[in-house]
Amino acid sequence: MNLWQAFKMAFKSIAMKKTRSFLTMLGIIIGVASVVIMVSVMQGQAKKNMEYFEKMGDNKITLYAYSYYDVDNETGQKIFDYCLSLSDLILGITPNAEINDKGTVQYGSKVLPVNDWEALATPMPGGGMMMDGDTSEKMLRFKLGSESYGVCNNYTLAGGREFTYLEVEKTLPVCVLGSSAKEQIFGYTDPVGETISINGDPFQVVGWYNSMDLQYSNGMDSAIVIPYTFNRSMNKNNSMNQYVIKAKDGPSTIEATTRIDAFLNGMFPKNADGWRENGDYSVGSDDSWMQEAQKANLMQSLVMGAIAGISLLVGGIGIMNIMLVTVTERTREIGIRKAIGAERSSIITQFLIESAVICSLGGLLGIAIGYVGTMIAGKLMQDVFEGMILMPEPTIAIGAFLFSVVLGIIFGMYPAIKASGLQPVVALRAD
Repeated sequence: MNLWQAFKMAFKSIAMKKTRSFLTMLGIIIGVASVVIMVSVMQGQAKKNMEYFEKMGDNKITLYAYSYYDVDNETGQKIFDYCLSLSDLILGITPNAEINDKGTVQYGSKVLPVNDWEALATPMPGGGMMMDGDTSEKMLRFKLGSESYGVCNNYTLAGGREFTYLEVEKTLPVCVLGSSAKEQIFGYTDPVGETISINGDPFQVVGWYNSMDLQYSNGMDSAIVIPYTFNRSMNKNNSMNQYVIKAKDGPSTIEATTRIDAFLNGMFPKNADGWRENGDYSVGSDDSWMQEAQKANLMQSLVMGAIAGISLLVGGIGIMNIMLVTVTERTREIGIRKAIGAERSSIITQFLIESAVICSLGGLLGIAIGYVGTMIAGKLMQDVFEGMILMPEPTIAIGAFLFSVVLGIIFGMYPAIKASGLQPVVALRAD
């Protein structure tokens, strides 16, 4: 018997018992669909996370440092001076501070609140206020930064320029606007060279940034960035504990992180009990956090795949069970074929092909359901996958199909061997 005949017999056997064949396939269908949906969702989430990291910028080092006895931000000045000495490794450093007090921005007759969520919130029936995520992202904020603020935070200029080192040192009233801040204050007008009033004081707009286009940007597009030297007059001289450093490349990020960590460890030494008596710090790169996120996504994918694999295993056991029933039902047929000279290999091939066909059909149906399920999941989770059309990768579908075929062969092996081992005389006597 050739392979074509074996396939014809397999399809004929499946067609003769449609309901039983479908129920047999059900475990494979559910398992494959689960694998396709869960792995696709995890891959989509991982891709979205990577997009976020890419937009935020790579080769960034985030540093937190505070001293219990800091006077006039001496700790910050030491950090600045040391980082500037690493000019062969880093492109710039900036405080990542924010003025949390309420304020106003005025341009002409237009007056806009800053850091005032109550002014933007919607009153709720029965009392209380509510502000949704979109409104929160548009709320204007005052950010304090150096001349490297844009470079360190992965902004790109849409117009104008960054403020300069001298403007920061001399505390000159200049500012750079995020795209949302520019739109709210100036609309479609070019703001460069215009003067706005910040809490009653005039500031000249020297530039504005392109949109970061991030779902959760912590108000980066609605930022009004002013020199950090205004911290004393506008922010009650609060300590600036967080800094962002931009390294030149991956290797420079690793080396700069190591050097800065050693420098800060010297500034905040541990005592004999292992405690830092005069302050504390932490330093880490976005690259390492990206790698951790990738590891977490991989682990989640493996866990989800293992859960779906259990369903496939149950489906495979169902295939084995039904093939054993099929062997029992066709014992006489097997005896006749062996009596007229059929070899064991041809019997094994026939039953393996039948098992593989059942699993492959179940796999194809599972892949189809998986595609539909993935699109539905993308719609239901549109807040997570904003702007992304969630579709399974072709490699997932191909892998799921091949796995279902292999599953059919593995779980069909024992029934096929059992069928081929029947003695013709015993088989012919069967009812």
